[in-house]
Amino acid sequence: MTLNRKYGWKEFGADLGYDVIGSCLYAAGIYTFASHANFAPGGVSGLAIILNYLFSLPIGVATLMMNIPLIIISYRVLGKTFLLKTVKTTLISAFIMDTVFPLIPIYTGEPILAALYTGALSGAGLALIYMRGSSTGGTDLVIMSIRKKKPHLSIGQLGLAIDGIVILTGGLVYGRIDAVLQGVIATVVSNIVIDKIVYGAGSGKMAMIVTDCGAAVAKKISDETERGATMVEAVGAFTKEAKDLLICACSKREIYEVRRAVYEVDPHALIMITSYDEAYGYGFQEPELSQKKKDSMESLESAADRDRAEEPKQAAGPDRAEEPKQAAGPDRAEELGQAAGPDRADEPKLAASPDSAADRDRETDPASAEVQKS
Repeated sequence: MTLNRKYGWKEFGADLGYDVIGSCLYAAGIYTFASHANFAPGGVSGLAIILNYLFSLPIGVATLMMNIPLIIISYRVLGKTFLLKTVKTTLISAFIMDTVFPLIPIYTGEPILAALYTGALSGAGLALIYMRGSSTGGTDLVIMSIRKKKPHLSIGQLGLAIDGIVILTGGLVYGRIDAVLQGVIATVVSNIVIDKIVYGAGSGKMAMIVTDCGAAVAKKISDETERGATMVEAVGAFTKEAKDLLICACSKREIYEVRRAVYEVDPHALIMITSYDEAYGYGFQEPELSQKKKDSMESLESAADRDRAEEPKQAAGPDRAEEPKQAAGPDRAEELGQAAGPDRADEPKLAASPDSAADRDRETDPASAEVQKS
């Protein structure tokens, strides 16, 4: 069995490793901490816990049963590749949930700790799975399918609505208000952990600086933090005065050094500091490219190298080869012909023409001939 270049064995192995580790963390949160704490977190996993409580149905099997129709419905909308990855991840997660974690002791301590650890562990597991372009199915498929049809709808609002319905259903089944509160806590913590793992590794701060000393401020920032800045010419809307706008992206630790460096140069500068989730490029994260994009970029680079290699040949090739031919060809022949041709041929004729004309006159005029004789 061989895999094509778009999805090689190395990438398959990485996906499988992330799926196993992510599924273990996810199952630890759902099975070990939530299943016996009498509350249901949001999503399909919460519904699976409710079914397990009502009918003693294994959580992994219940999750798999609910995901099958969702996968079939979402096939045309989300595409083959994503859904195949989702099926693989769902099968691994269900297997680990129902065969491995029943062998591990169940947590029966404080309900609030159960909610916190449910959210933290399940969120960490889902984040690892999301980072490889897969999912555990469930509400993810529902939200993505709805977004394809209704792109103006907010993902956060859709997820909140679906999770809210599941959490309220859990409160009704367990008959406790605390079950609703625990479900909310677990869901919020899970979303926070997902954001921190998926986006938090590349997050940082961005400073936008309006100053009259753009070059000096940029140099000071570079000297203090070794960070560059982008300078843009700007005009104050009220004062109509020319200003420099600097944009500087840095880490959370470096933002304080950037701020101090700015005010050391220009105490009257305006600084606006905001957060960014990810930054790609020189000095930041390298963009992750698929094998197809990597191949296309390599082909473009090789084409550029060939073009650079051909430039000297073109400069010293046909054009220069034609120059001697042109110089020594028709033009020079015409020049030589003009120099030694008609002009020189005419010169003897012009030089001898007056004398020869006089001789012809004497020959034809008898009177002049007699005068000469006399």
